[in-house]
Amino acid sequence: MKIRIIAGISALAFSLAAANSFAKVSAEEADKLGRSLTPIGAEKAGNADGSIPSWDGGITTPPAGFDGRNYINPFAAEKPLFEITAANAEQHKDKLSVGHMAMFKRYDSFKLRVFPTHRTAGYDQRVYDAAKKNATEAEMIEGGFGISNMTLTVPFPIPSGSESEKGTQLIWNHVTRWRGGSFQRNVVQMTPTANGSYSPVKFEEQITFTPSLTDYKPGKTDPNVLFYFKQSIVSPARLAGNVLLAHETINQVKEPRRAWVYNSGQRRVRRAPQVAYDGPGTAADGQRTSDNFDLFNGATDRYDWKFVGKREMYIPYNSYELSSTQHEYDDIIKVGHVNQDLTRYELHRVWVVEATLKEGSRHIYAKRVFYIDEDTWQIALVDHYDGRGQLWRVGEGHHMQFYDEKVSWYAAETLYDVLSGRYLVLGLSNEEPVAYVWGLKASSRDFKPAALRRAGKR
Repeated sequence: MKIRIIAGISALAFSLAAANSFAKVSAEEADKLGRSLTPIGAEKAGNADGSIPSWDGGITTPPAGFDGRNYINPFAAEKPLFEITAANAEQHKDKLSVGHMAMFKRYDSFKLRVFPTHRTAGYDQRVYDAAKKNATEAEMIEGGFGISNMTLTVPFPIPSGSESEKGTQLIWNHVTRWRGGSFQRNVVQMTPTANGSYSPVKFEEQITFTPSLTDYKPGKTDPNVLFYFKQSIVSPARLAGNVLLAHETINQVKEPRRAWVYNSGQRRVRRAPQVAYDGPGTAADGQRTSDNFDLFNGATDRYDWKFVGKREMYIPYNSYELSSTQHEYDDIIKVGHVNQDLTRYELHRVWVVEATLKEGSRHIYAKRVFYIDEDTWQIALVDHYDGRGQLWRVGEGHHMQFYDEKVSWYAAETLYDVLSGRYLVLGLSNEEPVAYVWGLKASSRDFKPAALRRAGKR
């Protein structure tokens, strides 16, 4: 009896230890980073037929003629290999998302211009060093709702464990991926009506990741804050001066996102617990939720996450034309979807993660399927389903390498409602005099609620 009890206790202890080591891999496994894997965990080799090339370090220096504002398209001379339309979509179905197939069915004008694949993602050495360190040290804790021992970014460059654990790790990699340490961006959001008319909402956004604060102190600065975010509305006049402030906590179950809003009309600062989950997105006319921003952000607790495989897919990539100052917003915004003559799609490998709403939890999306680019850990596509199991919204993240800063991010995010025929586009900056200010100096004091009134003055 004692032997059986001891054996049972030992088995329990082992299972608990395994459950608490959510993701750490051996030093031998981590040594694959920079060898058979890229320094942040993608497959370094190309695919069998060469349509996906091997990774050679990405683009980390600006091309000749770059003026610091208009990002020159390094592939401007290339022509599409082919176009996918409603007429031939079935032939390419194995490399298309459910969402893209629905877009072809909804719009005769929708198409994917498929170009040669270029693996342009490249980062600073400190990002690669952090990923290598995280591989053997970072862990998911408290049911996967938090992370411990993470350095800087990419906590799980080599996802491991069960399908559920891998799925959660993959989403954490997206949420924590490198986007520069501290910066300001001036971008617009449009929510065109079904006839294509729109009114831009202009945002001035400041984002500072905790280690980039000027007053950052290791071990003393709040370890549960991933970054600080301040979003001021510049126009239209009826919304100008309204400001959102968020302290983006890592474990949002233990400590929900700290958010405040300043209303310029009322001249009041108040807490904003609704800025989470399926709360309405800022000035989005009901076309996105709070956690649609960045294609997904925030707490992970309302879904069961599952890694369902890795695929080669056509995803929006190297979308320099969408950010070009040579194009005005009227050139981009069209009926039903953005101008597909200005978009670019390439064949890349993606990790596929399915999120299913937990029983007893509430969210307007009952299921979401994420397609995550292996080279950046950035979500490229999302299929959103309603409570009836019907496809509702299709998200796209139009990747772009900001080569001067060694940052991969979005030239724009699009979110298409295939039921109503409306859509949202966020992140365009074509007509803005200053789009991005990198290396922004900011302290934690700049992100206190008291600073909201100052930010809201126009």
